[in-house]
Amino acid sequence: MRFVVKLGGAGLENKDLLHLCAKAIADLVADGNQVAVVHGGGVQLTRTLAQLGKKSEFISGLRVTDEETRDAALMVLAGRVNKSLVAAIGSHGQSAVGLSGGDGHVFRAKKKKTNPDLGFVGEIVAADPRWLEAIWTMGAVPVISSIALGFDGQYYNINADEMASACAISTKADTLVFLTDVPGVKGADGQVMRWLTLPQVSELEKAQVITGGMLPKLSACRNALMHGVKRVRILPAEAAGLLPDLVSSRVNEGTEVLVA
Repeated sequence: MRFVVKLGGAGLENKDLLHLCAKAIADLVADGNQVAVVHGGGVQLTRTLAQLGKKSEFISGLRVTDEETRDAALMVLAGRVNKSLVAAIGSHGQSAVGLSGGDGHVFRAKKKKTNPDLGFVGEIVAADPRWLEAIWTMGAVPVISSIALGFDGQYYNINADEMASACAISTKADTLVFLTDVPGVKGADGQVMRWLTLPQVSELEKAQVITGGMLPKLSACRNALMHGVKRVRILPAEAAGLLPDLVSSRVNEGTEVLVA
């Protein structure tokens, strides 16, 4: 099977969680699956920007990205965070290759049109997965930072959930998994919903039960499911060890997002 795993938040920040996730990814490959990893790094980027004297601002879960912030994102996400994740996977005996969406023109972006303007925030408009296929052919794991190159020659900051969805669609992945800081999607009663349909997502958004960073995540889930990805699951990073079990058994953690 083919998996795309999106990793962000504490899964990148906490060393123990990072290695738990890295081992689960290595185990998936050892079981005969092809795995691509897409990562964010918002916590690390916010910290670096604060050290540079810049305050981070978000609108509907997306980071406002001026040129200086974009350059910092390129440095932090495509640099330190990407290489730390490559090293973590490698420490479990699985080779990995780090790249950004701009490398090999794997993902091309255009500026996201928003009101108010978010600056150098992009959306994926084209994908060429041949480099990812080549890495899989060599038995390695592609590790992709959420930066993509525009047709205008500018790098754009891409929401990592959107990047993961685009990656799953372009590679015809069987399963897309979001490893997150939360136990799953919570309903109006505050309880984690083990199963969530796209019509329910729309209802929860209208009722403002779903807000902030969960908005782009569920939008990414919807996009993947509507473009052929068979399974989409939001899973807490602490439960990453269950990733190999998704292939053959029922997992009672996180939220499975369904078309209907």
